[in-house]
Formats: sequence, structure tokens, C-alpha cells
Amino acid sequence: MTEERSPIPLILTAVASVIGTVLALWYYGYLHFAKEEDALLLADFTMLKTVPGEDYKVSLKPARQVAQCIDGVLVLFDTEQKGLTGVLVDDRKQAVRCMGQETPQETP
Repeated sequence: MTEERSPIPLILTAVASVIGTVLALWYYGYLHFAKEEDALLLADFTMLKTVPGEDYKVSLKPARQVAQCIDGVLVLFDTEQKGLTGVLVDDRKQAVRCMGQETPQETP
């Protein structure tokens, strides 16, 4: 007596397992679905060129962002929105490098 089993319950079980796993990972924070607003500009920055003998003025109030050099790249941390970080890039999306630390070298 060879009875053929229907593959439909197996397929439904596999699909439900994948959906359940994804939901559990998302709930516990191991999975993040990126939204378009996640990649938006945090703030606009302007570089003030310093010329010897020329005065320039800056505000005494500090910016909301704090910078730190991590692996040779300047990373910004927002002090008002916890967990909001970003890498400082130029207009061509090239990361701003830090001096004083060894920058990562591209391996051929």
C-alpha cells in the first residue's frame, strides 16, 4: 500500500516557518527593514576654510552631532536622537577620512 502524500501541507509548513522566523527576528531587533527616510540627510555641514591672519566666527552653542573617528572614517552620532548615527560623506558619497589613525587599505 503506497499512498502518495500531498505536498501542500509541507509547502505551507515551510512558508509559515519562514514567515514566523522573519517576524521573530524583526520583533527582537535582529532584522531591520530599511525605509527611504533612514537614508535621509541628518544635517547640512559647511567647511569653514581657515586662512592665517583672517578671523572667522562660529556659534558658541555646539552642534547636535558629535564626531568620532572609527576605523579611519568620521562617524557622527546625534545627541538628541539616541541610536541615530551616520558617516560623514562629501557630495559624491565618499566617506570623510580621519587623520591620526591608520586608514583601511584596499586589498587588490
